[in-house]
Amino acid sequence: MLAGTYLIYATFMVFAHPRFIYPFGADRFDDPAFRQETVSSRDVSVAVYDGDTDEAVLFFMGNGGALAYFTYTLNAHVAADRTLVAAQYPGGGGIPGKPSEIGLKADALAVYDWLASWHDGPIVVHGYSMGTGLAQYVAAERDVEAIILDAPFVKMCELMTRASWLPACWLPGVQRWDSAALVAELSAPVLIQHGQSDQMIPIRAAERLKDLLERADLSVTFHAVDGGTHNNLAGMPGYRDRIDTFLVEALK
Repeated sequence: MLAGTYLIYATFMVFAHPRFIYPFGADRFDDPAFRQETVSSRDVSVAVYDGDTDEAVLFFMGNGGALAYFTYTLNAHVAADRTLVAAQYPGGGGIPGKPSEIGLKADALAVYDWLASWHDGPIVVHGYSMGTGLAQYVAAERDVEAIILDAPFVKMCELMTRASWLPACWLPGVQRWDSAALVAELSAPVLIQHGQSDQMIPIRAAERLKDLLERADLSVTFHAVDGGTHNNLAGMPGYRDRIDTFLVEALK
């Protein structure tokens, strides 16, 4: 009886899990400092801030799914007057469509290629939470000069296992988001910032990722942020300064 109930639960979760990993909010991003563009190859919506530095930052938000929730992170780059392209996800922020790992990764490459078609300087990828999977995927598939990861995971399916008591990484049809599989393809220096009080993605996940990156001979700068949680990391003291310091060194 218990085994049958567990099997029914597992089957349900295989089909329902996208609802839990993409709980995107509907709030639209409306900042007059940004212009809205559509990347024609896949109709990806992006918000663009035209800065005055050589580098451009390609930003991938977390699974809040609406840029309106990531203004602290966006402002860290706007304050430095960097060109910033922030990808918007289908299904969130008033953007039509349905998200999936395959679709979001294809969108991420399309946005990179669009940015590279008109920006001649170095490109930096920056991801927050779920967006760290996209940032690393782009860095594995394209040339980037630096990688910034806020609250990263090793495998999202491990977080699903922790939350659901199911072997999510082994269930067919589950979107795994396996960042560990990308490490061997990365070459750029990496900045990791993670809150010590993060309950959604415990800091030990970032520490494991750091170890994997360093074993691959990558340069990793790691900051465990005292008092930082999953949602307040970008608002913690020193967040912007750590990014600025890292990029000065990575891009020189």
